[in-house]
Amino acid sequence: MKITSLSQETRTFHPPEKFVSSALIKTRAELEKLYEMANTDAERFWKELAQKELIWDRPFDSVLNWRPPFAEWFTGGTLNASVQALDRHKNTPQWHHPAIHWFSETGEDKKISYKELYELTCKTANALTRLGVKKGEVVTIYMPLVPEAIATMLACSRIGAIHSVVFAGFSAEALKDRLLDAKSKVVVTADGARRRGQIIDLKSEVDKAVVSLEAIEKVLVFEHVGTKPKMNQRDILWKEIVEVQPHEFTAAEMQSEDPLFILYTSGTTGKPKGILHTTAGYLLWTKVSHEWVFDIKPSDVYWCTADIGWITGHSYLVYGPLQNGCTCVVFEGAPNYPDWGQFWRIIEKSKTTIFYTAPTAIRACAAQGDEWPQKFDLSSLRLLGTVGEPINPEAWMWFYKIIGNEKCPIVDTWWQTETGGIMIAPIPAVTPLKPGSCTKPLPGIQAKVLTQEGNDCETNHGGLLVVDKPWPSMLRGIWGDPQRFEKTYWSQFKAKYFTGDGARIDSDGFFWLLGRVDDVLNVSGHRLSTAEIESALVAHASVAESAVVARPDDLKGQAIVAFVSLKNSEKTFSAPDLIHALKGHVVKEIGALARPEEIIIVDQLPKTRSGKIMRRLLREIATHGKVQGDLTTLENANAINEIIEKNTGIAEE
Repeated sequence: MKITSLSQETRTFHPPEKFVSSALIKTRAELEKLYEMANTDAERFWKELAQKELIWDRPFDSVLNWRPPFAEWFTGGTLNASVQALDRHKNTPQWHHPAIHWFSETGEDKKISYKELYELTCKTANALTRLGVKKGEVVTIYMPLVPEAIATMLACSRIGAIHSVVFAGFSAEALKDRLLDAKSKVVVTADGARRRGQIIDLKSEVDKAVVSLEAIEKVLVFEHVGTKPKMNQRDILWKEIVEVQPHEFTAAEMQSEDPLFILYTSGTTGKPKGILHTTAGYLLWTKVSHEWVFDIKPSDVYWCTADIGWITGHSYLVYGPLQNGCTCVVFEGAPNYPDWGQFWRIIEKSKTTIFYTAPTAIRACAAQGDEWPQKFDLSSLRLLGTVGEPINPEAWMWFYKIIGNEKCPIVDTWWQTETGGIMIAPIPAVTPLKPGSCTKPLPGIQAKVLTQEGNDCETNHGGLLVVDKPWPSMLRGIWGDPQRFEKTYWSQFKAKYFTGDGARIDSDGFFWLLGRVDDVLNVSGHRLSTAEIESALVAHASVAESAVVARPDDLKGQAIVAFVSLKNSEKTFSAPDLIHALKGHVVKEIGALARPEEIIIVDQLPKTRSGKIMRRLLREIATHGKVQGDLTTLENANAINEIIEKNTGIAEE
């Protein structure tokens, strides 16, 4: 498969000397040494990292047993995830240092030390044990983003139970599907969650999900918002069982390959996939990649804005940062409530040094203008990061100039739920930065861009992104469905992990993500990247966000349809004039081949609760005028009706 890549980005940025002078990896020679070690003797590279970075109860016997597509890492060794995150800091200055600085959208904030988080985790582990949770069983967590939710994850790992975190915005039906698939017996939830000034009634959603599930034995309810929920026979309040427990709990010795968690992702068929991650390899790579990519030091105040319902929250809000001993900012709320200053207000108050968020959030904030961030003191920031989807160069530049004041490197990270940790990203003191590129694979990660036939793509030719060799944090399967695991990820190329993404590699060896292969357009025999066309649209001064999809066309094969939302200051612009200008802008930026057939101006784009634009739904609207697919991950359902009504005159029933 060849994907035509039309965009060019020539700007390059280097880190300031002040950043380089204090960095953990300061020089290209240091970085090249890591690459050389990984490429020369991969098993020795991973062995030495595992021996250095993890605390073993019993040392491992072998580094890797690889029977494609099944991998076993560090077999024979035993350890515990909560010990890696918490106990390792005993008898160090970090023990009384804040592990979490939590913020509510109401303005409340509190700090919890590593010692306090350890004690809360042990009390929660004791309580779950009292409720009958045993090693190897699945506990489903359906909670707001509060410290108790993080403690519950760590309590499960301390017991040796498998946690399955379900984002606390999913419907009762979506929760039920995940409970059934995981065969959970215990659910941990809260009375409610706060979101944009509203109370989301979590307990009633759980009640609806479990009403017909006899396998659910206990529901543990944390009282967070004070709504005094109705309690049923199998329900028990957090304060009645957790708060009375001892604050010590002996951690279970877990085999390296024992399951640590299941995390469900939505499949294109609508049936969620339970991605399985195990213990040692996942812990190793989240710790090391977090340290390398974010240049983490124990003194850092680090804010990853993801919820724990997503893999970013698992890897880079909980397991990676806590292993590295920094302070994690945790925020229950949205970036635009009570106003668009919320992110910047928290950075000022917490003195955040590292800020890691999604391109969607960056574009949404940029659309409000520069005045919001300029009201706050952001001088504590020293590093910025992006995650979730390719970031377009204009959003990158806004982030760099307005938020980072041109002194903060930006680590643009590519990875997936399935990879467990970051795969392609800069080492911030060494790697030159190009707006829109996630730069190069990290040491130990072998990524390639291949043609449909499995050959290496030529320079700047788009193709299929694969990972050529096993890595420690790789998914170990789809829970209960090994056939789907093999078919989805390993059937395209023998013994190579197919990511489902398109990419190109430029003449400097930098990777540029082109979006999901499913989203690639076939226009007049040319396969075009949706990400590049979207980037060209967002580069126009009037556009806040864009999403590009295809619809069938008798002449061209597929026609390009673009949905765009506008910046606040541009919403009075004449629509026909703007559409004409935008089409011309795309032609100017990347060529006539990429000119959209139709541009539809919308108030908002449909997004998942993690902030990703749901292009699949837009493709259905462009093709059929309605949507029929899975909507369980959709946050703003009203956006779909508005788009359908506005552009077809038919409101979805």
